[in-house]
Amino acid sequence: MTDSIPPALVCRDITVRFGDFVALSDVNLSFERGCIHAVVGQNGAGKTTFARVAAGLIRPDAGAVAIDGQPMPLGKVREARRLGVELVHQSFALPPSFSIAEAMEFGAERFGPVFSARGLVNRWRSHLEALDIDVDPRKSIRDLPVETQQSVEIARAMVSDASILILDEPTAVLSPTGAEALFERVRRLKKNGVTVILVLHKIREVLAVADTVSVLRGGRLVAATQPMASLSASAIADMIVGGTSANDDDANALVGAERPRHASAATTGATAAILQLDGVSTLADGEGPPLDDVSLELRPGEIVGVAGVEGNGQKTLVRVIAGLAGLGRGGIELAGIDVSAADLAERRRLGLSIIPFERNSEGLSLNSSLWENWSIRSLLSGRLLRPIRPGALREQSDAALKRWDVRYRSSEQRAGSLSGGNAQKLIFAREVHDGARLIIAAQPTRGLDIGATAFVWQALRDARDRGAAVLLISSDLDELFDISDRLVVMLSGRIVADYRPPYALGAVGAAMTGAEA
Repeated sequence: MTDSIPPALVCRDITVRFGDFVALSDVNLSFERGCIHAVVGQNGAGKTTFARVAAGLIRPDAGAVAIDGQPMPLGKVREARRLGVELVHQSFALPPSFSIAEAMEFGAERFGPVFSARGLVNRWRSHLEALDIDVDPRKSIRDLPVETQQSVEIARAMVSDASILILDEPTAVLSPTGAEALFERVRRLKKNGVTVILVLHKIREVLAVADTVSVLRGGRLVAATQPMASLSASAIADMIVGGTSANDDDANALVGAERPRHASAATTGATAAILQLDGVSTLADGEGPPLDDVSLELRPGEIVGVAGVEGNGQKTLVRVIAGLAGLGRGGIELAGIDVSAADLAERRRLGLSIIPFERNSEGLSLNSSLWENWSIRSLLSGRLLRPIRPGALREQSDAALKRWDVRYRSSEQRAGSLSGGNAQKLIFAREVHDGARLIIAAQPTRGLDIGATAFVWQALRDARDRGAAVLLISSDLDELFDISDRLVVMLSGRIVADYRPPYALGAVGAAMTGAEA
């Protein structure tokens, strides 16, 4: 009788507590070697906690982990790496000021020293070429496109010949074409015998790449590892959200299904533009490529989507509308008033609201209380010449946060303690209000689960239906196609295409890559 080959990774009875909060409860997961596995669930389901336990970053309160049948010491990253487990985090970990070669050397443990800059570059050029990553190892990490940064992170993880590679929300920062390139890289790793575990929350992506899927909900395993062939998209969606028909909107958001479109207020009557950019070009400021002769008009009651591969001027567009990028040529009008020389406070007073690209670094003060984060709206609008009454602001923020269904214990708790979905709802509670005439929503659902995504989409639709103009910037074409009344494409700092529904994926994709101008 021959012994059977043990699974690549087994987690038995894993329980993790953070104070009174139970992040994982008696979770049992088993992953066969040489396959692509998806672990799915909403935000707060325990996906990232599981990944960190498996990688040795978190020591569970109970349970055991085995790699290829060998017990793994818990809470020890070096032991996990010695056994072949590598984790690529959702937030990239390589030092941005380092060159690629320096960053790779920094994370390496197996290789001996090198004694020249040329030797360092040659070492890591060979490693990158072996993984089909075409990039100059002398380039700085911060100067790389996001897709290349992720490829380098994976290359770093594979330095130690990892047999188990865990990618935590790897598509959260990628365009659709970037996601497909990632999946192709993952398939090649599988062919080379690597077991790949993908932490995901979109069923469309699970269907595209995974061999098996496991579902977590509320820290518990609701579906053990199952072959994809035995499951439908709707069945996975039901397991994730915990229901059926009541969660159809959530499931549609997760699968990427487009809902029936209603005519926007802007298309049903003549209205004056709330935002007008006329031949705008910007000065180079180190924050992204400058804009080049951009003209754009938004009217009340419409959602205008901005598509484009990341790094083609989207951030500069937001910055110039907010008054944070130097205007080299052209003019900007907001609510019929020339604001070309106005500061952010003046534009706020005219009704500008911004949901920023990075909610943690740009949208919130993580060490400040919830009520302080919400109340900053008054400061940004320039209305704090009167005395500040913290008690009244707490009451007002509590009312707003409850109206927006933010899940929190106390308005005194730090914003950094909120989950991603609740942090985004806090920003929406502050920015989307009756006085908002122009709402810029930059990557508003990045990293959110299907429930929070559906909530954000409906909030933007409601704002549009109340007469606000919404500028939606997203790398998710499903999102843009679903809720945009009009769609423009940015390429190299210019608007190169303008579409109205129904949108053609091929045409939009060609415009994004420069195949069509």
